[in-house]
Amino acid sequence: MPRGSRGGGGLRGAGVWPAVAGVAAVAAVVLRLQGRLWLCSCGRFRPWFGDAWGSETSQQLFDPYSFTHVLHGFAFAGLLAVVAARAGWRWRLLLAVALEAAWEVFENTQYVINRYREATAALGYNGDTVVNSLGDVIACAAGVLLARKLGLLKSLLVFALTEAVLLFWIRDGLLLNILLLVYPSETVKAWQAGH
Repeated sequence: MPRGSRGGGGLRGAGVWPAVAGVAAVAAVVLRLQGRLWLCSCGRFRPWFGDAWGSETSQQLFDPYSFTHVLHGFAFAGLLAVVAARAGWRWRLLLAVALEAAWEVFENTQYVINRYREATAALGYNGDTVVNSLGDVIACAAGVLLARKLGLLKSLLVFALTEAVLLFWIRDGLLLNILLLVYPSETVKAWQAGH
């Protein structure tokens, strides 16, 4: 195989970034068509909002839940390394971003928004703004790139450490979030509400 051709195609060099931006742009349009606001209804843009239980969580570019989307990137990197092992890392990055963008669209359907309200402590959750969803896609891409740099063992360690920090910091995390969506627990919800 010629040098640089593995997983290449149209994604050699910097070519992956326009493709990633294109996927994000399509997701933004679909989210807007779903009725998502571009920006926070509060009328201001913040690159970071640090109160996980505040009204601007899921409304600004990044918030504490952005770290769970970095973990999405770790998980997608691992999954795609197995199921798309022959694809180059740029293709896997693009696939991970596409999966994250699809999740953002699905997450902001009324079905999932209602599920979050019923099954988790996110009682007032109304869905994400488009800018927050784009922040989540960026966080996922960062997770893929970080996992690629760290390798499997260090990625698993960082994943576990991030989950532990999130449990202490915001009483939530990626694995707990998934657990509550699949198997709601009033005990866990009460613990989370004790923030």
